[in-house]
Amino acid sequence: MARTAARPSLPLGSLTQREARITVGCTACGSARVTSLSMHLTDGTPVDFISCRVCSHKSWSHEGVELTVSEVIARTRKVS
Repeated sequence: MARTAARPSLPLGSLTQREARITVGCTACGSARVTSLSMHLTDGTPVDFISCRVCSHKSWSHEGVELTVSEVIARTRKVS
Protein backbone atom coordinates (compact mmCIF):
# COMPACT_ATOMS: atom_id res chain seq x y z
CA MET A 1 0.00 0.00 0.00
CA ALA A 2 1.45 3.35 -1.02
CA ARG A 3 1.82 5.93 1.73
CA THR A 4 0.76 9.49 1.12
CA ALA A 5 2.34 12.57 2.58
CA ALA A 6 0.64 13.75 5.74
CA ARG A 7 -1.42 16.90 5.38
CA PRO A 8 -1.27 19.48 8.13
CA SER A 9 -4.21 19.02 10.46
CA LEU A 10 -6.93 21.64 10.27
CA PRO A 11 -9.10 22.76 13.15
CA LEU A 12 -12.29 20.72 13.20
CA GLY A 13 -14.64 23.59 13.93
CA SER A 14 -17.84 23.10 15.85
CA LEU A 15 -21.48 22.40 15.13
CA THR A 16 -22.61 23.94 18.40
CA GLN A 17 -20.26 26.91 18.86
CA ARG A 18 -20.69 29.40 16.01
CA GLU A 19 -17.43 31.26 16.76
CA ALA A 20 -15.43 28.03 16.33
CA ARG A 21 -16.89 27.16 12.92
CA ILE A 22 -14.69 27.15 9.85
CA THR A 23 -16.08 29.37 7.08
CA VAL A 24 -16.38 27.49 3.81
CA GLY A 25 -18.71 28.52 1.02
CA CYS A 26 -20.46 26.79 -1.83
CA THR A 27 -18.60 27.29 -5.11
CA ALA A 28 -21.92 27.45 -7.01
CA CYS A 29 -24.16 29.76 -4.95
CA GLY A 30 -21.80 31.15 -2.28
CA SER A 31 -23.90 29.93 0.64
CA ALA A 32 -22.10 29.18 3.90
CA ARG A 33 -24.68 26.45 4.67
CA VAL A 34 -22.46 23.57 3.60
CA THR A 35 -21.22 20.24 4.90
CA SER A 36 -17.46 19.94 4.50
CA LEU A 37 -15.43 16.73 4.87
CA SER A 38 -11.77 15.91 4.31
CA MET A 39 -11.15 12.41 2.98
CA HIS A 40 -8.87 10.26 0.85
CA LEU A 41 -10.10 8.80 -2.43
CA THR A 42 -9.40 5.15 -3.28
CA ASP A 43 -6.12 6.03 -5.03
CA GLY A 44 -4.92 7.93 -1.93
CA THR A 45 -5.63 11.45 -3.20
CA PRO A 46 -6.54 13.71 -0.24
CA VAL A 47 -9.63 15.79 -1.09
CA ASP A 48 -12.00 18.20 0.55
CA PHE A 49 -15.67 17.45 -0.20
CA ILE A 50 -18.30 20.17 0.10
CA SER A 51 -22.06 19.64 -0.20
CA CYS A 52 -24.33 22.69 -0.23
CA ARG A 53 -27.54 22.52 1.81
CA VAL A 54 -29.08 25.37 -0.21
CA CYS A 55 -28.52 24.42 -3.88
CA SER A 56 -27.36 20.77 -3.44
CA HIS A 57 -24.12 21.43 -5.39
CA LYS A 58 -21.30 19.04 -4.54
CA SER A 59 -17.60 19.64 -5.14
CA TRP A 60 -14.28 17.94 -4.47
CA SER A 61 -10.98 19.79 -4.34
CA HIS A 62 -7.37 18.65 -4.10
CA GLU A 63 -4.73 21.14 -2.94
CA GLY A 64 -7.14 24.01 -3.63
CA VAL A 65 -8.02 22.90 -7.17
CA GLU A 66 -11.60 21.77 -7.82
CA LEU A 67 -11.87 18.31 -9.38
CA THR A 68 -14.50 17.35 -11.96
CA VAL A 69 -16.85 14.45 -11.21
CA SER A 70 -15.04 12.46 -13.95
CA GLU A 71 -11.69 13.03 -12.18
CA VAL A 72 -13.14 11.91 -8.85
CA ILE A 73 -14.66 8.76 -10.41
CA ALA A 74 -11.37 7.94 -12.16
CA ARG A 75 -9.48 8.28 -8.85
CA THR A 76 -11.96 6.06 -7.00
CA ARG A 77 -11.98 3.11 -9.39
CA LYS A 78 -10.95 -0.12 -7.77
CA VAL A 79 -7.71 -1.42 -9.25
CA SER A 80 -7.66 -5.20 -9.58
